[in-house]
Order: sequence, then structure tokens, then C-alpha cells
Amino acid sequence: MVDVENLCKEALKGINDDENIYTKTKLINVLKHITREGMKEEEIIKSVIQVCLELTKADEPKWLQGASRLYVINLYNEVRKNRNISENEDPYKGFYDFIVKLTDEGLYGKYILENYSKEDIYELESFIKKDRDFLFTYSGIKLLSERYLIQNFERKVLELPQQMFMGIAMHLAVPEKQENRVYWAKRFYDVLSSLKATMATPTMSNARKPFYQLSSCFIDTVDDSLKGIYKSLDNFANVSKYGGGMGVYFGKVRSMGASIRGFKGASGGVVPWVKLFNDTAIAVDQLGVRNGSVAVWLDAWHKDLPEFMQLRTNNGDDRKKAHDVFPGVCYPDLFWRLAEEDIDANWYMMCPHEIKLVKGYSLEDYYGEEWEKRYFDCVNDPRIDKRMMSVKDIVRLIIKSAAETGTPFAFYRDAANRMNPNKHKGMIYSSNLCTEIMQNMSAMDILEDEIIDENGDKIIVQKAKSGDFVVCNLSSIVLGNVDVNDDEELQYVIETQIRAMDNVIDLNYYSVPFAEVTNKRYRGIGLGTSGYHHMLTNNRVVWTSDDHFEFTDRVYEKINYYAIQASMNIAKDKGRYEYFEGSDWENGSYFKLRGYNSPKWKALIAKIKKYGMRNGYIMAVAPNGSTATIAGTSEGVDPVMARFWMEEKKGSITPKIAPNLSRENFWFYNSAYNIDQKLCVKINGIRQRHIDQSQSFNLYITTDYTMRQIMNLYIEAYKSGVKSIYYVRSKSLTVGDCDSCSA
Repeated sequence: MVDVENLCKEALKGINDDENIYTKTKLINVLKHITREGMKEEEIIKSVIQVCLELTKADEPKWLQGASRLYVINLYNEVRKNRNISENEDPYKGFYDFIVKLTDEGLYGKYILENYSKEDIYELESFIKKDRDFLFTYSGIKLLSERYLIQNFERKVLELPQQMFMGIAMHLAVPEKQENRVYWAKRFYDVLSSLKATMATPTMSNARKPFYQLSSCFIDTVDDSLKGIYKSLDNFANVSKYGGGMGVYFGKVRSMGASIRGFKGASGGVVPWVKLFNDTAIAVDQLGVRNGSVAVWLDAWHKDLPEFMQLRTNNGDDRKKAHDVFPGVCYPDLFWRLAEEDIDANWYMMCPHEIKLVKGYSLEDYYGEEWEKRYFDCVNDPRIDKRMMSVKDIVRLIIKSAAETGTPFAFYRDAANRMNPNKHKGMIYSSNLCTEIMQNMSAMDILEDEIIDENGDKIIVQKAKSGDFVVCNLSSIVLGNVDVNDDEELQYVIETQIRAMDNVIDLNYYSVPFAEVTNKRYRGIGLGTSGYHHMLTNNRVVWTSDDHFEFTDRVYEKINYYAIQASMNIAKDKGRYEYFEGSDWENGSYFKLRGYNSPKWKALIAKIKKYGMRNGYIMAVAPNGSTATIAGTSEGVDPVMARFWMEEKKGSITPKIAPNLSRENFWFYNSAYNIDQKLCVKINGIRQRHIDQSQSFNLYITTDYTMRQIMNLYIEAYKSGVKSIYYVRSKSLTVGDCDSCSA
């Protein structure tokens, strides 16, 4: 029989029990009623864990630390058993032999042993800090062991957390010069294992493995042709197969009733094609783990907008529904300006195909004042058929759908393109699945097939001219686990992440060749942040205080400075990205638009002029669902939804608490639903100045919100320079996390 008393002591290790709340006696008294003679050690550990979970309350949150410690101990026992290691043996010993064995079994990629000598791996093993396994929260270590640690083909865990972090670090350091490779592997490991940074879920899951699709999300522009549509569908299927999510822009596809080869009324419009993507998301289900994920985007002036707005709602014709896609609408500033100034004004929706035939240009290829001039040019042209509704009626459709389904997502196209550092090379039409990636987009050009002869065999070669097929390479600073007032630490973490993400571009397995072309041309990355509310609490900043505005402005300017500096330093070493010449980075417009004119910034601008930038895009804040849980912090830039709540998943109920909740910080954790969302929008606008792409930013509403109040939040976002809004989270609506983009 296991010594229950010692087990309870282990559970309470590290808990500061100044007020005698957390006691061994309390645990033992409860366990007396649930333990029985002959129970195995694993069963007793699980019993103690369960007791710790049930004792956890808002005023006694540290019981979760006990549950976490015991989960790690049980994980060690499980791994010993699965790897046939004796119970007294250290499962972290013999890292080289472990890698060899997993490589032979097809669970580790051969490239690790090809790029690291035995001596290198011995040195890296000595750098592993196994005590960091006890940094995890209960939810974090549980999620990590269930979804991220390497399992054998019988789904039994073989890997331990620090081995995972070192394996990821070794993979990410492969592109470095041989003499520097171990140094960078150590540095990547140090930042990841200390939970000061997280890589995106695909990187955490797939780095070190034979199939290493490391990017989170992709964005494609659908061409207005049968071949173009089906090629985009094929691209989505291949992306989904390897665990990626996708954003798909449909704004170029002709509307319902448009002509095809001159025959009027022939087109079925956008909705039937969206349904194909919906069905593909279900069919290509990522090894049975989850359905594929796709966001579909349409412009607010597209003729099919009213039907598009009802894709996920529960009323109407089900043949026109697509319940498994995530719709998003691309808004020009004009729409929200009218909503504020003249809500009864008419709004005109038109077919992009008809505009191109009549006017000779594509309206979606413009933004800002030029777009408005051409929009009214089209409105006043009697040759173009218009569908007219009042702005008020369209806003009603938007808010009705948002309240019922959490969507459509919102993309503010003028703000995104005005602040685009690569506007000299293209246009941003929409965003990705989580609304944080904003990079140049364009449709591929499908060319004529070619028949060639190879030794008497007829080979059909399908040709296409690559467009801009966007790739998201993500990582997040865990602001709650980093001292943001320590510039040296902040710079170290950011430089490490930028290097790691840049290496992902060269390492990545590309299931779609168009993605590789674009990714290596722009070398776009997305440095994000998680633990925002956690950081505020650590620094005793009240969400609703005036100090919040100045604090976030200062922190994000520093983050941006160090990120840009890091990219410039890599450019010195490895070269600038292909399209640097003529970019806002090169001509200085990027810095003027953001008011960066201090001596410190001017010195950096001069260096960028000289050495260039390694990455065409730098920052993007993902929602950080899963990875925030692993890091034990708050998600993304949102406030916590509660200080304490019970989460039910797959039949089990787990207590969840705000990060490091204590009596000292209790009142700094305001619930998202108790905060004026207009304030959140304004703060989002302050952060946005320092982020070249965007942020996964949610609105939290209650049943007390009127339609007018919700509309005013969208208007405030437009006025504040916000580029996107993710979900509208209603208290009566539960919205799932984006697994693909949980950076």
C-alpha cells in the first residue's frame, strides 16, 4: 500500500501555507473515505488529484498546484511503464538513446540525428531542467500530456515535457550554422521550457516529428473561375490534411444570377461554393482528431451578402446553410461612417464580375479614398445592376447573426491596407481563421495544361502561376510569465522567438507549393502575446483605470521595437526579404505612420535602411487558447471571463482559476462581461498602432446590450484604427477555441 501521508506531503510541496489553509491533515481526512486496501499507486495518486480538484475554490486556488505536482509524478510513472524503465530509474536519462529509438520507430524525424552529433545531444541533455515540469498548472500539464507529447501507435505517452521542449528547440535550430546550432537550441529550449514563450500549436505538436507542418493557418484568394475555385478547394483539403486552418476570400467570385460566358442569370453565386468548403472541412478531418477549420470572407458590398450573413443561423432554408464554416465580412470605412452619421442611408451591393466587365477594373482591388470614388462611380453607372438595402437593415443582419452564432468576424479593410508595410506589392483582401494575420493576397492564375512525352508515356502537367498564398508562422510572448519592465529579459525572449519563427519558414513542410513561394518571398511571421490580463494583474494595473492606456502603449511599443530590431539583425546575418525595396520598412513610412520619432527609433531606422529587414511582416496576436493553457496564463489580449469557474470537457469537470489568483490580486481580475466593451475597443486601438498585422480580439456582450450599443462598438473599432474583430461572445453562447491558431 502506498504511503498516503507522503503522497499528500508531495502534493503540498511548494504551496505557501501562511494561513494554514492547505494542510496535509485536510487531504488525509478526505482520502480516508475514498481509499481502500489493495489500491495501486496510480489509483491512489489519481484519488489525491481528484480531492485536490474538489477542494479548489476561489479563495483556496492553490490546491490546483498539488493536483499538478501529482499529475507530473504520475506521468513519470506512466512513461517509465510505457518505455520499460525501472521504477527507480530517472526517465530523463539517456536522451540520445531515446532519440535513436524513436527515430527507428518512425516517431522522430531522421533530420535530428543527421544534424546533431552524439556529443551535441549529450551537451543538450545536460542543459535540460527537469524541475521546470513543476511550472505547469494542472490544466496545462494535462493538456500537454494528452495532445502534445509524443505517443506510440497505441496512443501511449513516451515523451516527457522537457524532452518535448528540447526536441522542438533542436528542430528549430537546424537551419543555423553548425557552430551555432547547439547555442540556439539551448536558447530556444530555455525560452520555451520556462514558459516565457510558446510556439503555435502545429509547431509544438509537429516539430521533431517525421511530418512537420509547423504553420498554423493559411489564406487563399479564390479566383472567379471553375478551375480557380476547385484549385482553392484542393488547397484547403491539403492544408487541412496536415492540421492547418484556412481563411478563404470569396470577394472575387461572381454573385447569384450573374452571367456565365454571356448567358445571364446562370451563376449560383457564392453560397454553393462555400458549402463545398464546409463539406470538405468535415470530410478531411485531420486524422480523426477534429474537423478541418475554414473562415470564408466576403465584402460588405458583394451582392450575395444577405444570404452569406445567414450561413450559420438556425432559421431559413437549410439547403443554403454551412454550419461548419466561419463567415467574416470585409468592411470599408464608408459603411461604418454611414452607420454613425446616416444609418437610414442606402447601401448598394453589386457583382464583382459585372463591375469588371462594365468598368474594366475590380473594385475589391482598391481601398480608402480611391475605393470610395470607384464605389460611387459604380453606384451611379446604370449599366451595373444594384441590390439596395438600408445600412440599418444590414447592421441588423450582422448583429442578429453575431448574437446567435458569434460570427461574422469583422475585417476593417481600409485600416489594414493603410498600415500594410508591403502595400507596394499588393493588397490585403481579408484575414485568416482567427483574424490576426493580414498580409498581401492574390489569386493564382491557372494556366493551360501541357501534355509532354516521357519515354512514350503521355504526362499531363497542370500549370499555375502562383499568387500570394499567405502562411501564418506564429509564436507568443507569455506576458504574464515575463517581467515586462525588465528590458533585458524582454529583448532576450523576443530575439529568440523572432529567430525561431524565421527558421520555421525554411524548415516547414508545405503541403501546398503556392504557400512555400509566398512564405519565402515575404518571410512573414507573427509575434503575438498571451497573458495580457495576467500581466496587468502582475503590475497592479486595473483594467478600467487610466493607467491602463499608458501602460499598454509603452509595453507594446517596446515589444515592437525589439521585434523589428531582431529582424534587422537577422537580415545582417542571413539577408533581407525579397520585397524589402520600396516597402514601408525601406522608405520609412512604417515609422512615420506610427509616430516613431524618438532618437532610439531614428537610430534603428537608419540601421534598417542599411541592412534591411529579414521579415516583411512581424507581429500578429493570435487567440492563444491551448498554448495559453499550457503556459498557465490568460488567453491572448482578452480579459479573463471569470476568476473561478468549472470547465466541462469530455465528461470531466475541472476547476479553472485566473492565473496566480490570490487574495492580493483578486480584485485586479475583472470579468470580461463586467467591463465596458467600448473601453476594450479603445485599448485594442492603442495596441494596434504597434502591430503591423492584427489581433484576435473578442467582444463580450450580455443580454443587456441593445442593438444600438453593439453597433456602436463596431463604429468605435473603425474610429480607433482596429483592424479586426474575432467572435462576439455572448453569455448565452459558447464558442470553441481555434486549435489551429493557438499560438
